[in-house]
Amino acid sequence: MENDVNLQHMYSLARQRVEPDVPITVLCIGEQQTTVVCGTASQPSATLQLTIGFDKTAATFFKHLPPTPDEMELAIMAVEDEVTRIRHDIPANSILFSFDPTLVTIAQISGAEEEDARWRLPQDDMERTFKRLERVMLGTPAVWEGIPLENAFSARLLILREFMHHHGFDSALILLLPAVAV
Repeated sequence: MENDVNLQHMYSLARQRVEPDVPITVLCIGEQQTTVVCGTASQPSATLQLTIGFDKTAATFFKHLPPTPDEMELAIMAVEDEVTRIRHDIPANSILFSFDPTLVTIAQISGAEEEDARWRLPQDDMERTFKRLERVMLGTPAVWEGIPLENAFSARLLILREFMHHHGFDSALILLLPAVAV
């Protein structure tokens, strides 16, 4: 789980990229749970915990590599249920941010280009990447689709997909946290 200081830091960095009072949502997909921080002011109005994480989802649902279509369907239902549970807590017209470096891989595979250490991942491009994963699940070699053959990747993509879809995000802005000098 992300600690509160890191979550506040991510929220503050995201706030700096938008006009005052523009609602933002920061998505942090962890191993065992997913944390969502959102609001319209300098301090977040809500920090929400979802009981889905990439390792937990992969371990619970994906018994094969790649997951079978049936395994993915069961995972979709569970992730969808958890994601929609907070649908009334996400500010309307919110901009979605993530500081998860592993989502950069999804953005790059989806064709997003880096601009100033950030990637804008449109939902349509992410959906095309999910379709590529589906083809791998049906037998196309992962290397042909440019998809990592990792269940953690599949789970992250699934969580991101369901979150964007059910909360109406047209895109996600994926940024890297600035390096801290030691």
